[in-house]
Amino acid sequence: MTPQPAGSGSASGGANPWLIAIAVMLATFMEVLDTSIAAVALPYIAGSLSATNDEATWVLTSYLVANAIILPASSWFSLRFGRKRFLITCIVIFTVSSFACGAATSLALILMARAVQGAGGGALQPLSQSILLETFPPEKRGSAMAVFALGVVVAPVLGPTLGGWLTDTYSWRWAFYINIPIGIFAIFMISRYVVDPPYIKDAHPGKFDGIGLGLLAVWLGCLQIILDKGQEDDWFGATWIRWAATILVIAFVAFLIREFRHAKPLVDLRVFRHRNFAIGCLLIGLFGAAIYGMITLLPLFYQELMGYTALAAGWAVSPRGIGAIVAMPIIGYLTAKMDNRWLIAFGFSLFGAASIWFGEVNLSIGQWTFLWAILISGFGSGCIFVPLATTSMAFLKNEEIGNASGLYNLLRNIGGSIGISVVNTIVARHEQLHRNELAKSLSPDSVTVHGTVQGLQQFLTTQGASSTTALHRAYGLINVELTEQARLWSYVDDFRYMALMCFGCVPIVFALKKAVARKGAVGAGH
Repeated sequence: MTPQPAGSGSASGGANPWLIAIAVMLATFMEVLDTSIAAVALPYIAGSLSATNDEATWVLTSYLVANAIILPASSWFSLRFGRKRFLITCIVIFTVSSFACGAATSLALILMARAVQGAGGGALQPLSQSILLETFPPEKRGSAMAVFALGVVVAPVLGPTLGGWLTDTYSWRWAFYINIPIGIFAIFMISRYVVDPPYIKDAHPGKFDGIGLGLLAVWLGCLQIILDKGQEDDWFGATWIRWAATILVIAFVAFLIREFRHAKPLVDLRVFRHRNFAIGCLLIGLFGAAIYGMITLLPLFYQELMGYTALAAGWAVSPRGIGAIVAMPIIGYLTAKMDNRWLIAFGFSLFGAASIWFGEVNLSIGQWTFLWAILISGFGSGCIFVPLATTSMAFLKNEEIGNASGLYNLLRNIGGSIGISVVNTIVARHEQLHRNELAKSLSPDSVTVHGTVQGLQQFLTTQGASSTTALHRAYGLINVELTEQARLWSYVDDFRYMALMCFGCVPIVFALKKAVARKGAVGAGH
């Protein structure tokens, strides 16, 4: 690649680049926080709006679908309307729709508001990332991405804790109202410090590719709905899922053909010709599956099997944010000093080691039993996010970064959706598997089983139950214990599979080209 001068087409406009970093990080933090903070409030939303829990999950789905559709299209909109203007517009839409979500009086209203909110939030991550990468010279991009990573890595961890506290202390509506002051401050900072680089001002993106956007909306919408509802309806055992999968494949193939053949595509897929970017997208998708799977599993375990409240479960997993925060300044410094592939491989190895540690879980653990494992997983996520983003974008021109950022973030989100769906499916399916295996050891002829039943029966009889009632209740207690143990082993399986996936990513990392930022080069050296 032919090196370009550092800061060519800079988005700083003479302003202090760290003020720009704070401005765009605020927007990203707000958007990512909202994804996880709403999940904690779902049961309260359902009760308040007279909806079932299944209906309430559409509060998440409607947001994710709209968010995913706008993500890859954000580059075209920023070229057409100006990146700064488009970013501010998106924050305004997100902030206003957050108020509408909090003020909603019915399920239909909150679903419409969430869809609008998702559309407004979809462009925030890629626009913020592209502004950040263009504002800083290559040798400082690692430090800049460390600031950006605070929004993307810490927000999903903080979300359940903050959401649980707001919901328990005030109301679920404050899980949305919290975005309003953050949004206003982000608008002020971006209006004051961010400017569009020359190539944005002189851009001619061409006619809007409405067909491409329609096909994108269809296949992403089908994918998200299948992932959200597949486990409930027995996956491909359901006719509607088979139809949705067929539509997904047709729309996806048509989308690829359209975008590769169109002179001015909505999403320029030719950026995948860069080896680092293509492999980086694969790795960030797998990382998204791992981190969102972990964020889903641990609070679920604490609430389902340990009986914790949402707030207590949030506090139990919150140290991951501390681990990520500790990692950021260290990794931001090291990305400019060493081969980033070793940092990424180290991060995946740490995350895998933490997952093996979580695989030792049992029903006797305390709230802080896994403190060090959670800290390590947070530190590992910091080691992955920053160097992987800089390495993936290392050989791209500034003009390609906006489009690439949209695709990169889309694949992380898709990976996260797949990860959440897979871990939930494993928990449900493997519970049945382990229940059948454990039940084989509970033969009525077993001396141990017979002794346990007699002991429980005698105890219950002393509590005033008749002999027959005590016998039935004794078997009921054994059945409850059987179910808990089967559920526990399904979580153990999940954690171990996650560890295998993380360790499997390590050799893939070294398929990336070596990338260490040099002064005066947008791309890294070979």
